[in-house]
Amino acid sequence: MTHLIQNLLHRASLLPLSLVALACVATLPAQAANWEPTKPVEVIVPAGAGGASDQMARTIQGIIVKHQLMKQPMLILNMGGASGAEGIMDVKGSKGNPHKLMVAFSAIYTLPVAVNLPFNWRELNPVAMIALDEFVLWDNAETPYKTPKDFLGAVKAAPPGTFKMGGTGIKREDHIITVALEKAAGVKFSYIPYKSGGEAATQLVGKHIDSNVNNPSENIAQWRAGQVRALCVFSQQRMVFKDKVTTDQAWSDIPTCKESGVDVEYQMLRAFFLPGDTTKEQSAFYADLLKKVAATPEWQSYLSKQALKETYLTGADFVKFLEKDEAFHNKLMNEAGFAAKK
Repeated sequence: MTHLIQNLLHRASLLPLSLVALACVATLPAQAANWEPTKPVEVIVPAGAGGASDQMARTIQGIIVKHQLMKQPMLILNMGGASGAEGIMDVKGSKGNPHKLMVAFSAIYTLPVAVNLPFNWRELNPVAMIALDEFVLWDNAETPYKTPKDFLGAVKAAPPGTFKMGGTGIKREDHIITVALEKAAGVKFSYIPYKSGGEAATQLVGKHIDSNVNNPSENIAQWRAGQVRALCVFSQQRMVFKDKVTTDQAWSDIPTCKESGVDVEYQMLRAFFLPGDTTKEQSAFYADLLKKVAATPEWQSYLSKQALKETYLTGADFVKFLEKDEAFHNKLMNEAGFAAKK
């Protein structure tokens, strides 16, 4: 018997390594193999329909369908109630559910600070960041203010609060940028909150407000039509897109606010999370899916049209970014006086 066993072991040692590896894979638990969804995947957008987050989710949904990147369908669900808290808390309460993804933006930091929302992004499973969203200072094209210096000089010369700044919601990214701009330029606006960036864009065209800090996708139609003027972008560097959007300007022609003398920078993450208690294998499936999406010409076209900064991060690099971005937002929220009392 001993001789027989030794003979079998000797034969096994002669097998090609590839066959041995296949034999090992066959014995692995099902969870460690390549996991994939077994039913439709719900994508929770903690914002209203038609906004930048919703547009991005539906663009990704369309790319996945077109290129058949996933066997199961993807369903987009808008849960924008309570400034996005509805969607965030729904995902928080869906522990262990790998068939639910959340689109994430700065609300994951600001809401816990602004309203004491019992939520921390560490309670979820970070999947990947796919882009950074820019923000631009816009005014009405019919005004005489053609540079940030001209515009902010007029705001400073007027009685405090004379000029109206429109934005999405209260104590959110638009409001945060407005307060930072006030401090950097020594000016004071009357901040007017709206339900969406689209509404803020419409109000600027109608001259009901004097400016907004919409991201590019929310003002592009009005900019292309010559109704609004892009004064500066709140970024460390100019945008890279050189195709003309207006008759004479591309996104790359917009100066940074810093080079215009206004030292304010702000970019917003566009990312995805799974609920807590989901596995590394499940997160890896969606991270790989998003990487495949990012490689398509449709996604590259979307980045260009919406002037999004291509930024793919996953794993430890993504977590490191989240920790740094959270500290940055906490600092801004506290400096603006937006932190709720404990």
